Amino acid sequence: MLPLDASYGEGGGQVLRVALALAVALGRPVTLTNIRVRRPRPGLQPQHLTAVRALAAISAAEVRGDQLDSTSLTFVPGTPVAGTYRFDVGATRGSAGSVSLILQTLLLPLALTGAPSTITLVGGTHVPWSPTVHYLTEVFLPALAPAGVTAAISLRRWGWYPAGGGEIEATIHPVPGLRGLVIDASPAGDEVVGLSAVSRLPRSIAERQRHQAEERLRAAGLRAAIAVEEDQRALGPGTVLFLAFRGRAGFSALGRRGLPAERVADLAVDELLAWIASGAAVDEHLADQLVPFLALGRSASTFTCPRLSTHLQTVVWLLRHFVGARIALDEGPPARVRIEPGAASTPFRDRRPPV
Repeated sequence: MLPLDASYGEGGGQVLRVALALAVALGRPVTLTNIRVRRPRPGLQPQHLTAVRALAAISAAEVRGDQLDSTSLTFVPGTPVAGTYRFDVGATRGSAGSVSLILQTLLLPLALTGAPSTITLVGGTHVPWSPTVHYLTEVFLPALAPAGVTAAISLRRWGWYPAGGGEIEATIHPVPGLRGLVIDASPAGDEVVGLSAVSRLPRSIAERQRHQAEERLRAAGLRAAIAVEEDQRALGPGTVLFLAFRGRAGFSALGRRGLPAERVADLAVDELLAWIASGAAVDEHLADQLVPFLALGRSASTFTCPRLSTHLQTVVWLLRHFVGARIALDEGPPARVRIEPGAASTPFRDRRPPV
């Protein structure tokens, strides 16, 4: 049993999600204490509880402490099994918890099962403090594709805070073997792809967001292809501007009451321009999302990011408990991450019993 203090570093839901995903992928029982103890609402909230129960469902795990507001958890995984699954963040208590974070949690163990899986998730698709579904489709999954991870996501209904109720379906294909990645240079080209979208609000808001973003990007010497989309099936209103360099970086700004459409666009553009100025190869958030996959790869990886965020350092701390990979962090600028696979970095399905 591996004991982990979940208050370490970032101290939020990330510790829980990454620790349990690795536990399932590597067949390692874990006990977590002090889960989200420094948050305004400590312990497991609907989004975190859904991730716990989803991982338990795919691996027939024995679990203690899987209840709302729990700050400790014991998780003993079995062997994960590919299949067709459905999980609803709001099933226990109404919530717009992020489906993107839950899918990222399930992706690693299910990709290593040796067979395809289909996952339906209900909850928030474009909500604060988490990657949007479009970040997954345009940045996260394209970045992982050269490492051997193949998955596709269909957005069936948008889900905004606080109503939630969005729905996605993801197909996860088996990974023959995870490979390392070398992403050292800034992306070639000057074209930004993006989306300006609204639900249950006038289309003109999305048009204003797009216009402002295009004007600012043009002034910075960048070309932009920003689509406008409406979805009136959502349970509540919402608006987003999303900008990306495919497979490298993505930036979102969500609208809210009292925030002009032009200001929404400015928030996303400011982040994108700051990332370009950093000279980094990937954005700050993609950095910590890549590391768990690359630490299980069969070859070395290196990439640069704007800084060594608390999230990134927390993930590295977790991985050092689970695998033998050597992970070196250089503050830069830009910051550099180097990963050398180790003998203990072996997913469950590649292990062989001792002779």
